Formats: sequence, structure tokens, C-alpha cells
Amino acid sequence: MSATELLQDRYGAVMMLTYGMPPVALASGTGCTVLDVDGNSYLDLIGGIAVSSLGHAHPAIIEAVSRQVATLAHTSNLFLHQRQVELAERLIGLLGTDGRVFLANSGTEANEAALKLVRKAAGPGRPVIVAAEHSFHGRTMGALSLTGKSSIREPFQPFGVEVRFVPYGDAAALAAAVGMDCAAVFLEPALGEGGVVPAPAGYLKAARTACDEAGALLVLDEIQSGIGRTGEWFAHQREGIVPDVLTLAKGLGGGLPIGACIGLGRYGSVLEKGDHGSTFGGNPVACAAALAVLDTIERDGLLAHVSTVGAQLAAGIEGISHPLVAGVRGSGLWLAIALTGVAATAVAATAQRHGFLVNAVQPNAVRIAPPLILSAAEADDFIAALPAILDAASVVLAGQETS
Repeated sequence: MSATELLQDRYGAVMMLTYGMPPVALASGTGCTVLDVDGNSYLDLIGGIAVSSLGHAHPAIIEAVSRQVATLAHTSNLFLHQRQVELAERLIGLLGTDGRVFLANSGTEANEAALKLVRKAAGPGRPVIVAAEHSFHGRTMGALSLTGKSSIREPFQPFGVEVRFVPYGDAAALAAAVGMDCAAVFLEPALGEGGVVPAPAGYLKAARTACDEAGALLVLDEIQSGIGRTGEWFAHQREGIVPDVLTLAKGLGGGLPIGACIGLGRYGSVLEKGDHGSTFGGNPVACAAALAVLDTIERDGLLAHVSTVGAQLAAGIEGISHPLVAGVRGSGLWLAIALTGVAATAVAATAQRHGFLVNAVQPNAVRIAPPLILSAAEADDFIAALPAILDAASVVLAGQETS
């Protein structure tokens, strides 16, 4: 047995198989390259699902985390510490408006905090939340209630939250759903788990208008799209709008677990003492990592880099004429290869065999969300290898059809 198979056997004996059996057992990484326990090398184009902003073993994160853990690793929220204050100040500064931050450990926790904020702000007379079909906001009970994917939501009903789902990108349907019974609209600037589906131009502005007219809050979930992933600090900034609540996680910590719920303007003061809490939220080590991520993105000009290399990657994929490829969508280093059929699993598996890690995010879409430091040469390596990957996937699919 290989080292991977041995570890998979041990995993299967002690772990709940909520993820199935992972096909690769990773051992180490540097930059955008990871090694498995058998010594195989891969170009990481998943980035821990848009998490590893600076790649693997980045010196800025190593230094910040090492220094912090040797100084103060944990305080709980009975006490404050400098890193959490600095991080909150930086996030508010990047948004360019006033607000207040609640620090959590993950994206689903950030959305739970946002849901409680909305409930308190709106009061009992507005019981409805509007969310999008095919959206994803997390797997805890509150966040799951907002998630527009029935296959993962329905087994755990009822939730105690009344959610009105509307087609994503349909401004008229959204406006019709946001009435005086609506507390808030929860939206992603682009559907992440739904297959990296960008909002049509003007959609977020239309959502902002609908919320303003009905007196509802606009909550933007930028857990995947935030922190430079699209070439902007936050994807909504391209639309020139300001949400009432913003949730962040994933790329913020560069691999360390951290999330943030930010209430903007008067909504920053809705949650008061005792309304919410987290033992580990705002942990000094996670905050130090997040500050290192923000510092490095700014210092190294990674927003412009993401736009440039993302455009190169998208153009390269778009230029491949192959029966499996329907096109490419997304922005920055947050892309999906749209496929002509149910081929994503086969493409991801053959990509792995060719030394590239990609994600079958939907049956007909492969997600690419690499570290923001992905080089032009690394992007070209994937583009050059993609035709052979697609050909190999086609052979696999043909064999499935005849078996």
C-alpha cells in the first residue's frame, strides 16, 4: 500500500466521513506547490477553497504567527489584545466607512453573527429573509437556512428562519420578494459553491435599492470573494455600493481560522454586551496572520497582480478549443471552467494525475481559486497542460458511458 492508502485507512477508521474519502493526503507546501505523503508534487489551484491567499509557508505568515504564539496565543474575549484592535481598524479602513467588527472563527460563524444582527435590528415584525437559489452561506443551522441548495438544506429542516429564495441575478424577482415583512437580503457578489457565477452588472445596486425602499438590511457574504480574490479588496466595491453588513473569512487568515462580521454605519452598534460571543473568535494568532495577509497584499501589489494573472488564466482557458469546454467565468483568481456536460469530477481527477489540483465545484464546473501569488509562469503551465487533461477526462467519460 502507498503512504496515501495507509493514511486513508486510518482516516476511515476514526473520522466521520462527511467529506467522503479525500483522494490526496498532503504533507507540505511551498508557495503554490504542495507535496503529498508519497512525494508527488501538485500545483495548488484550489488554495484550500480560496483560503491560502499567500500560498504555503509564506515567510510573512510564518514570522507573524511565530512571533505572536511566542508572546500571547489566547486571551478569550474576557480581555482585549492589540492584534484584534489592529485588524478591526484595518478592515474598517479598507471599507472606507465607519463600522464595527465581530471576529469569529469561520465563514459560517460570521453569517450566524450577521443573522442575529439582522434579527435584532429588524425586530419581530419582519420575519422574512430573502436569499438566492444556489447560494451557499454555511452549514450551521442558521447559515444553512439561508443556503439555496436544497440537497444539503432539506435533511436538517425545520430551521426557525423564514427564508424566501429568489433566482440569483434576477433583479425584478428580488425586488418583488423584498417587502415590508423582509428583515434583510443575504447575497454573494458571485455564487461561489454555485459554480463561480458572477452577478449581472447592476444586480447588487438593484439589491441595494430594493432594500432601501423596503427598509431591509443588505448583507453581503464575501467569504470567498473578499480579501483580494477578484482583484479588489472586496468584490462589491466594483459596484460602488455599501452594504449594511459584510461577512468575511477564508482568505482573511491565509490558512489560519478566522471570520468577521462587520456592521457598517449604525448597524455596527446593534449587537450589544451579551448578544453574541466566541471563546476563540479574534484569537491573537489568527489576527496576527490576518494582519500579515493584509500587509503583504498591500506591500506586494497583489490586487493588481491578481487582476493581471487572472485575466491571463481566463484568456488562456477561453482560447482552448475543446469539446468539454463551454467557457470560463469569474474574475481575478476566482474562476470556473464551464463544461459542456457532467464532467467536473473526471476533469478534477485527471488534473490531479497531471499534477494540478482543481475543484469540481458543480457537476459541470471546475473551480480555480489558487493562492493570490500564483505566477504568470504557473498559470501558463496549467494552460499548457489543460488540453491533455481534458483529453484524458474525455477518455474516462467515454469508458463510463460504455460500461
